[in-house]
Amino acid sequence: MKAVFSAAQLAHAPRHFLNQGKLVDYPEAPERARLLLAGAKAAGAQVFAPRRFELEDYVYVHTKPYLEMLENGFAEFSQIPGAGPELLPSLRPLVRPTQVSSHILGRAGGFMMDFSCAITKDTWRSAHASAMTALTAADFVVKGDSVAYALCRPPGHHAYAAAAGGFCYLNNTALAAQHMRSRFRKVAVLDIDVHHGNGTQAIFYRRADILTISIHADPDQYYPYYWGYASETGYAAGEGQNLNIPLPVRSDDRVWSEALLKAIDKIKAFEPAALVVALGLDAHEDDPLAGGMVTTSGFERMGSRIAGLNLPTVIVQEGGYLNEHLGDNLSMFLVGFQGGREQFVDAGAR
Repeated sequence: MKAVFSAAQLAHAPRHFLNQGKLVDYPEAPERARLLLAGAKAAGAQVFAPRRFELEDYVYVHTKPYLEMLENGFAEFSQIPGAGPELLPSLRPLVRPTQVSSHILGRAGGFMMDFSCAITKDTWRSAHASAMTALTAADFVVKGDSVAYALCRPPGHHAYAAAAGGFCYLNNTALAAQHMRSRFRKVAVLDIDVHHGNGTQAIFYRRADILTISIHADPDQYYPYYWGYASETGYAAGEGQNLNIPLPVRSDDRVWSEALLKAIDKIKAFEPAALVVALGLDAHEDDPLAGGMVTTSGFERMGSRIAGLNLPTVIVQEGGYLNEHLGDNLSMFLVGFQGGREQFVDAGAR
């Protein structure tokens, strides 16, 4: 299996995160990428650097003003006397403003959904590298590989077309899915992060050619709270092309396995030509965000079952936070996927 990773993704390192009324260390830390890289190598993946993509490659998913803010906002912010090391506005418009402010704090407030997406001097460098990682993995599959893994950091599935949120700036999963459409007539996106992929859902919510499915902890009790309910099924041409499967917080292997079978049935009915897996490992029982109770062997079984779809597949890394099992969880998912694909091929040969 080919894997894609860029060391430039390690540069982004905000210091703090507002969690339950207190400042804590930023959980989406560079060290998680190092552990994931070790896990990918342990699974036998061959690691490649991403190829170059430009802003023009992102406008099919993100708006140009948003991209320009991500790229240039910190430099503009740093010119303000007394500006700190992180661009993080304190005001966000809950009501649509009559006019968009030209001030960077006004623009940034409109482009940031929550307080988890501080922009540092290195954020664009890392987010850009993360997006190029996803697009390179997708390009491998577009050009004939059966599967590729994108080690993306920062993650992306909470990012909207014009808003950052949940540690996410550029929506790597959506970028990969959109790029896959350059070859494949229909693409399915399967998100198994413990958090709902609200940004990905919104980007494709009116589309009939891209099916979006998210299995996640119930947003009634868990981030992102406002999106991810079963009643959200798509709109206009996309009606019926979005499936949310919310699970009780701290659900175990059995519950996740049953949900995955439901998702697989939906994918089969859609008859896509390719698949993007938004791989979150934060449903693990020891993940510090405490949303699931999935075991390491549970991830292996999920990988095997997804591989049984026998579709050209891009696996895009989403969540999964610092714990001693993080690298093993990735390794076993990839091992399970490769084993499931081999079993399918063997069965076909018989």
